[in-house]
Amino acid sequence: MNARHGPSCAAKLRRRGESGQWPKLRIAEEIVACCGLSRLRAHRLAQGWTLVQAVEFFREVCGREDLRCPRIDVDQLRAWETSGRRPVPGTVDLLCRLYRTSPHELGLDVASDHTPEADRPPPDPVGGGGVLEAVRRSVDRTLVAATVSSDQLDLLDERLMSHRRRYVALSPQAMLPDLVADLDEVRALAEQRQPAATQARLSHMTAVLATLIADALMKLGQLRAAAAWYATARTAADDSRDRNVQARVRIQAAILPYYYGPLDAAIRLTQEARLIAPGSETDGTRAFGAVAHARALARRGDARGAEAALCAARDLFAQLDHTRPATDALGFPARRFLLYTSGTLTYLGRTPQARAAQQEALALYLAHGAGIDPALLHFEEAICLVLDRDVTEACRLATNTLLGLPPEQRTQIVRARVRHILDAIPARMRSARAVRELGEILALPRRRT
Repeated sequence: MNARHGPSCAAKLRRRGESGQWPKLRIAEEIVACCGLSRLRAHRLAQGWTLVQAVEFFREVCGREDLRCPRIDVDQLRAWETSGRRPVPGTVDLLCRLYRTSPHELGLDVASDHTPEADRPPPDPVGGGGVLEAVRRSVDRTLVAATVSSDQLDLLDERLMSHRRRYVALSPQAMLPDLVADLDEVRALAEQRQPAATQARLSHMTAVLATLIADALMKLGQLRAAAAWYATARTAADDSRDRNVQARVRIQAAILPYYYGPLDAAIRLTQEARLIAPGSETDGTRAFGAVAHARALARRGDARGAEAALCAARDLFAQLDHTRPATDALGFPARRFLLYTSGTLTYLGRTPQARAAQQEALALYLAHGAGIDPALLHFEEAICLVLDRDVTEACRLATNTLLGLPPEQRTQIVRARVRHILDAIPARMRSARAVRELGEILALPRRRT
């Protein structure tokens, strides 16, 4: 068939792939056989991409994988597809990532049918080279084989983002079943052999879902299970090779030892996150790591270290794009930065500045709504009142905050924070009526939901 009929022929063949009959590699092979096109062009047509789309997706791959993107435009790609000219090896590797296949399948491997006879390797004794060639092709197909399509991954990503938004407002009990169900689906896909890029994407999803499950379990007071799930999340994050998610998971995991101990673990995890986080600040990971480290150091009593980390966090946070949506459980909007800043300033004893951060954060939470975080801010305000020796007002605020929460939000982390308020009260003042009443309310059995 004439090559100019390639696109229409390719469209017919591609429909067989969309119906689930053929994988993309098979479609590309059929296009080559049917239309006489180059392998590189056949793979683009098998995807259903125009030259412009292919160039855009090529640049997206470079950006997503943090790789140096060579200069490439429509004319350059067309030349590679039609003239027999070959890109340099580094660009060949990027094209393989784009089409999720091997250099041979793209027609860009080193050997070619035009290799001079003097440069050809000697005949292979195993079946005259035929057996080896068949095995090599089989290995190539295995390396690019996938049981999950990019469309499936996109749908999973959409569901994952929906969970991250819903988690901000819903209770841990309400979220856990959906999180576990989707994680089991991701696990089943990851169990099967996938190309490296696909496997990394599944590991990223596993890390995020495991982190949300761990956070829910921590809020419910199931601390041992939460610690185990955070460990799973770190393993998955490391497997994803994504430094951003590796750092984020460690920051989230540090919340458990920050509230429940040991505090050294919180300091270590946030310090690791700061070392791992990518050098370019795009979504707040470096700022988040710095302020989380500052908060942990302040609670330990390391004023100098906490001040330095907080200063770094403020500088990094000022560089961020603050127009991003704030409805993401793993995001780092201004209100969350202020929540961590409040904790840092509270334990540094800088109560006026801490109160200012608390009021600013509460105003933002009032506008968006966000689970128990406003209650945590009120509890930190109560600790500031204790530090300022207004114990009665501190207990009144803590009592009203605790009783004002819906039963499903009076989770273990809330009760732990109230205990921190009581622990901060000097022994000579613990016999006061307001203190005793707060202790009695805390001692009441927690209503199950």
